[in-house]
Amino acid sequence: MNTAVMNEFEQKSRAKKMLLWFSMVSLGMSFAGLTSAYVVSKERADWLENLQIPSAFFVSLILILVSSLTMEWAKRSIKQGANQIGMWALLTTWLLGVGFVATQYFGFSQIYNDFGFAFTGPTSSIAYTFIFLIAVVHLAHIFGALIALTVVIYNHFKQRYTPTNTLGLELAILFWHFVDVLWIYLFLFFYFVR
Repeated sequence: MNTAVMNEFEQKSRAKKMLLWFSMVSLGMSFAGLTSAYVVSKERADWLENLQIPSAFFVSLILILVSSLTMEWAKRSIKQGANQIGMWALLTTWLLGVGFVATQYFGFSQIYNDFGFAFTGPTSSIAYTFIFLIAVVHLAHIFGALIALTVVIYNHFKQRYTPTNTLGLELAILFWHFVDVLWIYLFLFFYFVR
């Protein structure tokens, strides 16, 4: 590759990464707003005093942490030219992401069936409504990350990544880590701010 083409590629790569960073910062601000509304709502007279966190949310925390490790394993393997190992790591990450979605569903079921609170209606609680809402908005971003990961798996299968050309993979990893860190923040927030 000549210098001019390489510089153009680097500029496009930097621009795409910067655009993703701006998007993630704005998404982070949205979640900061939602959690701020949660804190303000704690002053309401009908706020639950003994708010419980579903045990499934603890499992989802473990799954999301492990998925970040498998994403890094995939990146390292692909950059070293170990494409088959990279594919296994990507598929493992995808399965962990699906497991995260399933545990979130089990957490919602636990809130409804075991704790007795619905999202809305006569059996709802503003505290659990916030948890439902914030977790569902986070799940929407997890679905986006799973779609991005599916595209990366397809591109890797088609051998579009090389040790020196991993931009799509790097963007997907960056977003994956963002939704991971976001869930860690939300989980700790719900755990400590009850």
